[in-house]
Amino acid sequence: MFAGIDEVDWASMEHAYGPADDVPGLLHGLASADPAERESALDGMYGAVHHQGDVYACTLACIPFLFELAADPRIRDRGGIVELLTSIGGIDLDETDEDELAELDEDEIEGVANYAMAAAAVSAGSSVFFELVADEDPGVRLAAPLALAALHGRPARVIALLRERLPVETDDEVRLALVEAAGRVALRHRPLAGQAADWLSRLAAEAHPPGLRLAALAQLARCAPDALPDDVVPVVSGLLRELRSRPAAPETPPSPAPGADDAAGDRATAPTLVGQLRALSAEESAGRSTPWAADLLRTLHSGLDDRVADRTALLVDQLGSPDPWQRIDAVRMSGGLMRAWRGSYEGLVRLVGVQLADPEPRLADAASHVLEELFALAAPAADALAARVAADPGSWVKEWASGPPGLGSSVKALARLGDARVLPALAAALERREVPHDVGFAVGHLGAAAAPLAGLLRRRLGEVGLDEGAYDRASPLLGGLTALRAGEAAPEVLRVLRGAPEYRGEWLRTAALRALGSFGPGAGCAVPELRRLIARPGTAVATEAAEALWAVTGDTGAVLPVLAEGLRTEQVHDCRAAAGALGALGRSAEVVAPRLRALLAHDELWLRVEAAIALWKVSGRTGDVVPVLLSAWEKNRHVRVRVAECLARMGPAGAGPDAARVLRAELLSVRRHNAMDGGYGSHDTLEDEKLLALCRRALRNDTGKASTS
Repeated sequence: MFAGIDEVDWASMEHAYGPADDVPGLLHGLASADPAERESALDGMYGAVHHQGDVYACTLACIPFLFELAADPRIRDRGGIVELLTSIGGIDLDETDEDELAELDEDEIEGVANYAMAAAAVSAGSSVFFELVADEDPGVRLAAPLALAALHGRPARVIALLRERLPVETDDEVRLALVEAAGRVALRHRPLAGQAADWLSRLAAEAHPPGLRLAALAQLARCAPDALPDDVVPVVSGLLRELRSRPAAPETPPSPAPGADDAAGDRATAPTLVGQLRALSAEESAGRSTPWAADLLRTLHSGLDDRVADRTALLVDQLGSPDPWQRIDAVRMSGGLMRAWRGSYEGLVRLVGVQLADPEPRLADAASHVLEELFALAAPAADALAARVAADPGSWVKEWASGPPGLGSSVKALARLGDARVLPALAAALERREVPHDVGFAVGHLGAAAAPLAGLLRRRLGEVGLDEGAYDRASPLLGGLTALRAGEAAPEVLRVLRGAPEYRGEWLRTAALRALGSFGPGAGCAVPELRRLIARPGTAVATEAAEALWAVTGDTGAVLPVLAEGLRTEQVHDCRAAAGALGALGRSAEVVAPRLRALLAHDELWLRVEAAIALWKVSGRTGDVVPVLLSAWEKNRHVRVRVAECLARMGPAGAGPDAARVLRAELLSVRRHNAMDGGYGSHDTLEDEKLLALCRRALRNDTGKASTS
């Protein structure tokens, strides 16, 4: 084995963590009889040699030896090696744009070349996977079909093999992998999609086990959604009922047979990422009769895409299941659906709220996390949230191993609804030695309903020591007082402003100035300090202080020169802040209109938007402004809420027909404007719902006819 491995100049190559002279040891480790050593070696291959999917020269040099390992029946855990080869050779560069390639630097070009060579090398050896689909090791049989689907250059032959293997395969999970591989072939090779869809349709319709039929429907949704049956929701619901009739897996794995290789015990001692992932997977699967069903349903939902009504109906059915695991999966998938797609979710949200009272803690926790991210959309579950908060004071605050404590998800969800029933939890949080970092945000969502907390916020702020930890302790309190516009706390805020330490002092001063500005005339005691801070125009603190001073005194003459000077700074963030503050002055700041108009051509998109909005506010003219806003709308989806706010204030007559067309198109879109594939932000749903409300407001009284003004 490994003939020629010593002839490779490994030391001349590098991987993610330096010289690649340790790679031979990793390859030998993959062949070890010790399961912990095998796992450590596989972890090292992913961590260094194939780090985050990268392909280095040493990765390419490994490929022949990995194939040797994969084909040798004496080697244990070869399924992991097949998966590693699939990952190394599975980078698809076919869709890379020529312009993108032209912009790559030398190192990036080398990386692309390595990917291409890896794909060619692994594809050239991929015929071995045809033999491995019948291997004695079910782990190898599980990995081989997906390797063929991703790597082999003769997809028609792969489809034929998958169809031949399915009737003789005895392992349930391997049978599902054969079906998944057919879907992957159809996605990669569209001319074969019809052939694959015909086979998958027959599998879904015939008297096969429910798991196999569900897998076929999931792959149909991915590669040929038009071929799905019209009654896909009741069909899938029926299959899930059949799956529930299967006996549950034991909560703990059975003891190994006498003399068996105690791989699990050895692996438990190996501090590897691969081991941790295996442990998490085992924990997630424990007690499930069909641990693979969740993946099939996620695939099905992904394939159903914008069929929101079908997906909602399916989730409603899942949430009525007596199986808590099916409900856990449904809750999680409900969160994914509502984050990415617009729809009518009242019934679905109400059912998610029902799960809050379930004795299974993982189910209740999953439901509270989903509701936390929905903000106002969680309203149908408000009573359920209030009941959970009242019943479990121990969950009001979440402690972390590192970092400050935070509010529990049910508390945050209820606060984000503006529901006063959360006040006891927030009051208790404010009495803690270390106040949760997100209390201020919760108070902000409650608005006037949180007024009873003002005195407590004020007292705690007065107790904050002005040392290096002042910002972390004071910022949640300042945020809450800002939201409440609690002018009676001006003396305590002024103390923080004057005594801000050097460490994070700028952040702390900004938070204090914003609080004073929110107090308006109630912060009169701070006027001398604010006048002192505006003495250095062009600085960030001077701009913040000028904005606060104007809110407190309305003294345009004092602040206008300071804010105008702020427009001249080269710091984009500070210039944006000055533009925003000038917009608040309205027509009294019209003298700066030429400078704001000049910023409409700035390279930074967000600065162009803020300058355009401010220009409209100080001049009342829309001619130069609306084209800038609509251009930004198309270029950066994350700016749309800010733009829509301005268009809504302008109204249909001011914004004009071009804006109306853009706004109507947004309202017709089913996908949320900020939905991302493979990720999301905690406030995405809030921002998108806000955008929709602003679009409707901006179009109110719009007849669809061009404005004559």
